Amino acid sequence: MPTNTHLLPPAAAAPAGAPAAPFTVPAAASFPGAVPGAAPGPMPGPMPGPVSGPAPGTVPGVAPIVDLDTGGVIALQAAAGDLGEGGSGHGDVVVLARTVLEVSRSEALLPLVLALPARAVVSGSAALAPLHEALRVSGRRPREIILVLRGGFAEGDRRALLAGLEGLRAIGYLIAVGDLGTAHVPPDLLADASPYLVVLSAGLMARVGRDPRRAALAESLAELARNAGAHVLAPGVAEEAQLAAVRRWGVRLAQGPLLVPGPSGRVRVPLPVAEPEPAWLLLGPRVQEFLLPAVTLPYEATAEEAVETFSGEPSITGVVLVDEYQRPKGSLDRSRFLLAIASRYGHALHGRKPAARLADPVRAVPKTTPAIAAMQVAGRDAERVYDDLVVTDEVGRCMGIVRVSDLIRQVAGMQGTPGAQETHGAQGPRTAPVTHGTRLP
Repeated sequence: MPTNTHLLPPAAAAPAGAPAAPFTVPAAASFPGAVPGAAPGPMPGPMPGPVSGPAPGTVPGVAPIVDLDTGGVIALQAAAGDLGEGGSGHGDVVVLARTVLEVSRSEALLPLVLALPARAVVSGSAALAPLHEALRVSGRRPREIILVLRGGFAEGDRRALLAGLEGLRAIGYLIAVGDLGTAHVPPDLLADASPYLVVLSAGLMARVGRDPRRAALAESLAELARNAGAHVLAPGVAEEAQLAAVRRWGVRLAQGPLLVPGPSGRVRVPLPVAEPEPAWLLLGPRVQEFLLPAVTLPYEATAEEAVETFSGEPSITGVVLVDEYQRPKGSLDRSRFLLAIASRYGHALHGRKPAARLADPVRAVPKTTPAIAAMQVAGRDAERVYDDLVVTDEVGRCMGIVRVSDLIRQVAGMQGTPGAQETHGAQGPRTAPVTHGTRLP
């Protein structure tokens, strides 16, 4: 069955400024750090009207799950369902059923996240009967429940586990995989189980702010889960450093002590902290912003063809010789090339010969090179300081040229007026087509 790709079901929004008690989930824009006017994502199915009742933090045994982009509480995680690694199967499902009934009596109609032991799924549908009955009694629907698979399982039980998950999904439950990073969960289970949600390990998250290696591991796991088509939840967020890391990874959903409701019943999401400018910004904008069309000729072109190209347009300062894949192989500077042709016997010696015999080595820079770094490349050869630089793409193909004079003016503007770089950068990178024999205006 394909993985759900829509966002997790958000809470129904009440008008901004609604009273905090009884609890009504505020509109997304009323939360600190929310995007004004942001519309919540689609729900798995229609939910009842406005969500009213106690605040998520006041409902016994549950904790709110927050969308960091909007600041809205979109689900409740039942702490009573946290049964650790493994579980005894049928008895644990009874605990889950009791949790469903208790939360439903509190009138918290948000989607509920429950931890389901893998052993209970492997045991078959009979072991899950108490959970189904609790949903029937409480009036909840399966699509309002997210079951987080926890605990390891034997390789021999893999087929039964996948069959059980498929059965739960067919009923309407949303399937999640929990404790990613510390539990004995094979990574390929994400491909076979197609989870709707992946929950990072709380133990892994607890050390994110202090251990760079575990932070790198958590970031890679979050990217793995997103690439597998699942949403990612970061649990146990207790410090702003952890929250900043979660945002940096592109994870939208979080839960933890930092995101519990305050006395007013509202969840306060700290605003993102502006990070210092990286060092590469001090090197100026990238050369792609100064890109000009390049005049190119095939590498096998003769000197006569190059002379015709220079004669046809006096503003051409150089010609780039490229191979069949548009990769630059040589550079003809206008002044030096025409001087060699105009010299004594120059046309007779070079006219019908390949122009590459008079070409200089290409001074190529990738399109992401900063302006000051490109000027350093230009200054390596004192005799060719003002020759055009050839800009290449990721695979080494010619994209265009950059004039050193443009780079000098830009760097001088950066030193004289700090806002020059931002003004130029606001125009966005320019792109230039590559032409053969003519230069586009």
